Amino acid sequence: MDAERRSHWIFLRGLVRESAHWDDFPERFTRAIAGARVHLLDLPGNGEHWRLRSPLSIGETMEFARREALTPLSGKSGAQEPVYLFSLSLGSMVAIEWAHRHPRDIAGAVLVNTSLRRFSPFHQRLSWRSWPVLARTIAARDTAQRERLILKLTANDPAEADALIEARVRTYKQHPVRPVNVFRQLWAAACYRPPIEKPDIPLLLLNSLGDCLVDPACTEAIARRWAVEKKTHPFAGHDLPLDDPEWTIEAVREWFLRQGG
Repeated sequence: MDAERRSHWIFLRGLVRESAHWDDFPERFTRAIAGARVHLLDLPGNGEHWRLRSPLSIGETMEFARREALTPLSGKSGAQEPVYLFSLSLGSMVAIEWAHRHPRDIAGAVLVNTSLRRFSPFHQRLSWRSWPVLARTIAARDTAQRERLILKLTANDPAEADALIEARVRTYKQHPVRPVNVFRQLWAAACYRPPIEKPDIPLLLLNSLGDCLVDPACTEAIARRWAVEKKTHPFAGHDLPLDDPEWTIEAVREWFLRQGG
């Protein structure tokens, strides 16, 4: 395959989620987008970095992620491949800050079901519909019960839900989330103030009308303010790659090809 058609994709998850929570989406992605190589990145406090204290700012989180992602590429042939970000929720805030501060690093970014303080009110950024379930989730002591509640918040009737819960329980036992990091990540997301102007890279916004955690109006607000292309899924929940991976990948593939990928 022509090296000019290769691309390096960095995947960024959201609040207290880790690489394992992508399930088989990365494999589907690499099969569908020719030449794509995927790097699954855990933010500090999550996944392989669960022992670290999560930063209280998106900026600090971003700089950690940038070092983790780009250092292995330094001096290798892969460094010549254009780097794209695929990000969900809080991960998209990290992607926006990365593109704002270091636009030369990135050829483009896909932002899924995110929200920004400058453009949307709190009751939309954390949808009022989610508050009762979110409170039960934070209070839950049983891991399986907590993961079931998280799935209820983030997905709409996913296939093989019981198997997903079992997998997430195993993941939690390997990389437990420290309670302090839940609140530190919530604080960082709540306080993040993005750039007023659109970062100087191509962006694609994806949102879901069935999102019970973040009101889809938040993506609409970003699209209007920055005049960015947006595609909306008619029924999926917050975890769009889980609810409809084929639709998500096709939306990215079409956009990527228009960028010359």
